[in-house]
Amino acid sequence: MDKKIIIAIDGFSSTGKSTLAKQLAKHLGYVFIDTGAMYRAIAFFSMQKGYINDEFFDKEALIKSLPAIRLQFKFNSGLGFAEMHLNGENVEKQIRSFEVSGFVSKVAEITEVRKKLVEQQQEMGKDKGIVMDGRDIGTVVFPEAELKIFMMASAQTRAQRRYDELIQKGDLVTFEEVFNNVVERDYIDTHRNNSPLTKADDAVEIDNSNLSREDQFDLVLEVVNKIMKKK
Repeated sequence: MDKKIIIAIDGFSSTGKSTLAKQLAKHLGYVFIDTGAMYRAIAFFSMQKGYINDEFFDKEALIKSLPAIRLQFKFNSGLGFAEMHLNGENVEKQIRSFEVSGFVSKVAEITEVRKKLVEQQQEMGKDKGIVMDGRDIGTVVFPEAELKIFMMASAQTRAQRRYDELIQKGDLVTFEEVFNNVVERDYIDTHRNNSPLTKADDAVEIDNSNLSREDQFDLVLEVVNKIMKKK
C-alpha cells in the first residue's frame, strides 16, 4: 500500500460517516478529516457572536467575520483522534451539542463559508492518504477521489441513533425534536443552491439502516482493498 488514495465519504446527517471514516483512517494509517466539525465550529462561532438564533441570522456579519476565524484539527493522543480548535480554543465538546446541530446546515448554505472551507479541505488532502467525510466531498471538494462512498439510512433510524447519543451525553431532548432536526437538515442539505447534498455518479452507495458498524466497516474495507490492488 505504497500509493495513497483519497477516500471521500458523503451522506445524510447521523448516518455514521465520521465513525466509518475514523475506522478506515485508523486501519489504513490515514489522516481523518471531519469537515462537519468545521461547519459546526463556524455555527458555534456565529452563536457566540450573536449572529444566529431561532429568530434571525445575520449572514452579512458572519461573512465579514470569516477572515478572523481560524480552524485547526489537533490530534489528541489520549482519545486517538483530532479535535476541533476554534481560534486556539478546543471546542470539540461544544460543537457536538443539539443546539449547534440546529444551525449548522443554515451556516453551510452560505457560499462564502463553503468557499473558505473547501479551499482548506483541498489543501489538507493535497498529499492524499486521507479519509474525509461531509456533504460534498466526492462532488465538489475531491471529485477525483479514488473512492467515493455515499451513506444513507431512514430518517427514523438516524433520529433514533442521534437521540440515543444525545441522551447518553446528558442532553435534555425529545425524540420528536431530534427527528424534526434530522428532517429539516435533510431538506436544507439537499435543496441549497451551493453544493447540495447529492450522490456522485461513481460513488458506492451504502444504506446502513440495518447494518452494524462492524458489518459496514468490513463491507467498505473490501471495496478499499480492491481499489488498492489496482493501484
